[in-house]
Amino acid sequence: MSFAFNFCRDNPMAPRRLALAACLACAAVAAQAAEAAAGERRKTAPAAEAATLPAVTVQARREEEKAKDLPFTVNVINDAALEERRLSSLEDVLRGTPGVEVNSWGGAGSANVRIRGVGSLYQSGVDDSSVVVNVDGVSASVSHAGLGTLDVEQVEVLKGPQGTLFGRSSAAGAINIRTHRPELGRWTGSARAEAGSDHQHLAEGALNVPMGETLAARLALRHNAQDYGYDNRLTGKPVSRPADSAWRASLLWQPQAATHVLLRAGRHDARRYQSVMLLRPYGERPGQELDSADPLAGNHFVIEQQALEAQHDLPWARLTSVTSRQRHRLSENNYTGREVMRAWMGMDVTFPLAKREHGRNWNQELRLASLPGSAVFWVAGLDVYRAKWGNVQNQMGQGNGHDLTHNADAAFGEATWPLGASGLKLTAGLRHSRERKSYAGAYSGAAPSDARSLSERHTTGRAGLSWALTPQTSLYATLARGSKAGGFNENATQPADSAPYRPGKVDSLELGAKHEGADGRLRLEAALFSNRVKDDHLLAFDPGTHASWMINANTRSHGLELNGHWRAGAGLTFSGGLAWISGSIRSHAVTNVPAGDVNVGNRLPDVPRLSALLAVQWQRALPAFWGLASPTLNARLSVRHVGKRANDPQNSFDLDSYRKVDLRVGIASGNAEFYIWGDNLANKQYDLYGYYLTHGLVIGAPARGRSFGLGLAYRF
Repeated sequence: MSFAFNFCRDNPMAPRRLALAACLACAAVAAQAAEAAAGERRKTAPAAEAATLPAVTVQARREEEKAKDLPFTVNVINDAALEERRLSSLEDVLRGTPGVEVNSWGGAGSANVRIRGVGSLYQSGVDDSSVVVNVDGVSASVSHAGLGTLDVEQVEVLKGPQGTLFGRSSAAGAINIRTHRPELGRWTGSARAEAGSDHQHLAEGALNVPMGETLAARLALRHNAQDYGYDNRLTGKPVSRPADSAWRASLLWQPQAATHVLLRAGRHDARRYQSVMLLRPYGERPGQELDSADPLAGNHFVIEQQALEAQHDLPWARLTSVTSRQRHRLSENNYTGREVMRAWMGMDVTFPLAKREHGRNWNQELRLASLPGSAVFWVAGLDVYRAKWGNVQNQMGQGNGHDLTHNADAAFGEATWPLGASGLKLTAGLRHSRERKSYAGAYSGAAPSDARSLSERHTTGRAGLSWALTPQTSLYATLARGSKAGGFNENATQPADSAPYRPGKVDSLELGAKHEGADGRLRLEAALFSNRVKDDHLLAFDPGTHASWMINANTRSHGLELNGHWRAGAGLTFSGGLAWISGSIRSHAVTNVPAGDVNVGNRLPDVPRLSALLAVQWQRALPAFWGLASPTLNARLSVRHVGKRANDPQNSFDLDSYRKVDLRVGIASGNAEFYIWGDNLANKQYDLYGYYLTHGLVIGAPARGRSFGLGLAYRF
């Protein structure tokens, strides 16, 4: 209630209708609201039929199991929640997950993700990440988190080192994405369309087609676009209207219950994106001065993927093979506006940076696992990965080219054994990896070309002990080690900048408790964690020469996480999460960095001390009106809080805390739902990233301000 009144009082510039709607919604929903149950269809049943929370199952250890049985934290967001929370990209999902930090420059492949304060302080390229994205068993770069989601069934955020089963780039955690797979014998589908302010529009759909007793196919399509959210001040018009389109087709052959073959192929096109560099403070309406009226017209990013999954149940185990191939191409022109160049270089010009990038990778994983329901859970396998990519960059007539290869092989295994009838279970796993990388660079001017290579071996793993106090309550303790391979700077401008940086290692301890109420209406989780990172990767930048290079740095973080869901009855559910994290740099001072020294005790950049999410939703059956059959009201209000955090390793300045308020109200009848929505209702201006260049010059990327619109969804 008080938040609603404060919102109205503190935002006199908000449109009256929106302010009134927000106040009424806050006052009503704060008293009785709830986040929608996972997996519930839009043909919403009466509230009495949804009195309990559904069970949550995950594939966090490559096989289906209950989330409450895992000895580590997993945050789960299913397809219904993605739609109701309007999480249109993986970046949106992660920003709404307490304990996860996202730093994004706005480009199609510019996201950097940390979990619980662990992760590259700034990435040197697509291969430098501490968080892996796994889509249907196929790894992908987390740098592409800004691209739209497509036909997703569930997103699982696995916290803590996941190197045992997910391998490279999972020292901080892993994002496991499960898309909808074809279903035998059923015609099903969905469609959704939205239109909103700032020229926002979305159209997506999926169709499942049965093709006999053993075959089924599924096709999913999506297109969305919107204004960038800031203007070209020289033209008075939005800088651009980024758009992305995607499709995925899958074919399932299941000759018997114990055997299936699944073929997937897809493509994602992103256009008119660029990495954003705006002068802070942004002003009431963020903008930059660009010479061209349509500077981003040629920007284009493409990802193509194919995967083949084959699975067969033996009498004693399940055998799975996943073969995948991925290609990507990037053509991008980034522009620094005149206002930044005047403050930075004393030049009244638009600064262009042209980048062309291409890459491909191939991955084969073969694993053997226990059958569902086995007393001992176990999984073992082999993984082979081959990748090549390269880029060419040109800025102010100075060009540099880089070619890289990455070969990795690994063997892994993990098992969970019950220790008698005491409710104790022991989990232990190991992974041994061999990494081989090579680099070749060519530079403008007199700088010679260079070629380098490295070879590393890593052993990672975890050991955990869980104790089922009751069928509803369990305790656990887990020790884990993760690693991240060393590498080369993909943005080097001279041979000295490409010197290899050392691999990073993470040691993590997590203590936790999980509880599910006997009546199925309550779910609570709590975790304490501590992380020690040796030789994490810090990207240093020289604002005078535009050169960048990598520095290794030790870091430490510890904290507390709480998550809960409560189905209060009468159509009411409350859900939320909270993360408190304290993180700092523990290396001896890193000096001779043009942007400033990095000292022992400095706070980790972009890691807030406190982050939280509170969501309330009200679901209520309504009397018939306008000829609608069994109409149902679905109202959802969420408040996301992100605390103050340091902008960079030097702690040059702080990014302000903020609260983001979102509202969605829908009327469902049968298979259809009409809804209205408002995002960032308080019109809070906050940063997606911030950077201190030099001499008090601060740049960043602002988040989108208040927006609103309407939508229509249909399922059958």
